[in-house]
Amino acid sequence: MSDMRTVFAETATGLLDEDPLTAVVLAEISADMFGKAAARHPDRVLNVGIREQLMVSVGGGLALAGMRPIVHTYAPFLVERAYEQVKLDLGHQGVHAVLVSIGASYDATRAGRTHQAPEDVVLMDSVPGFSVIVPGHPSEVGPLLRGAVGTLDAGSTYMRLSTEVNAEARPVWPGLQVVRSGRRAVVVAVGPMLSPVLDAVGDLDVTVAYATTVRPFDTAGLRSLEAGSGAVVLVEPYLAGTSGYAVASALASRPHRLLSLGVPRAELRQYGTPFDHAVAYGLDAAGIRRSVTGFLGLT
Repeated sequence: MSDMRTVFAETATGLLDEDPLTAVVLAEISADMFGKAAARHPDRVLNVGIREQLMVSVGGGLALAGMRPIVHTYAPFLVERAYEQVKLDLGHQGVHAVLVSIGASYDATRAGRTHQAPEDVVLMDSVPGFSVIVPGHPSEVGPLLRGAVGTLDAGSTYMRLSTEVNAEARPVWPGLQVVRSGRRAVVVAVGPMLSPVLDAVGDLDVTVAYATTVRPFDTAGLRSLEAGSGAVVLVEPYLAGTSGYAVASALASRPHRLLSLGVPRAELRQYGTPFDHAVAYGLDAAGIRRSVTGFLGLT
């Protein structure tokens, strides 16, 4: 099975070949994956070097000129380091781009805190006009990227890629997808959290809903699924509680309880594998099960 990063590069290359308005802007990361595309389209594959703020500003300039830019690098460099440029050169200017990150929250654990970005979706959520999509499987990346580039007139998109993936791909759908039904709670699994969630709650009487598009959040879908149970568990692969306000807003008119699972704010100052970090954060199947059964009073 190909990984998300490879599928992204292949899909973006296809878009470059098909659409003369598509451009890719890089800051060294993944430049080797676009070598052939750059040879064919030297004016539309731009590598600005290790200058992430410039990379986003170039994307903004291309968008102002009527192009359809795809801007790509590691999540902490794309969102955190270049946040001011995202805010001003894209959001404030009212132009549209697709920002595609790799690294997720802690894919590059051995590289340390500089390469970790569990705060990225919170930051992107603060910039008006951005959609946020979080694929859970490589097969979902191509359709989601094409959809984002094809709807640039409607706004910008942040796409968050990861090395952590679900066991199976799901159909690409903008709202919540019901994977299994139950009565005691609704568990919303975002992107690559679906497989550990299913492993965690396999014998519990709960609904599991899958989300790849988290902004805009499917509030209507959640209201229809939650009717009766009064309990929602939100499992996100980034900062815990990132979508808590969206759930609270969706269910403001009815009594409900919410458990938000994700990466905690306390920094884990140790290296290890991504799975080691997931275990430490309680985001592996065993940790999720402990949290859900405790929340529902099943322990």
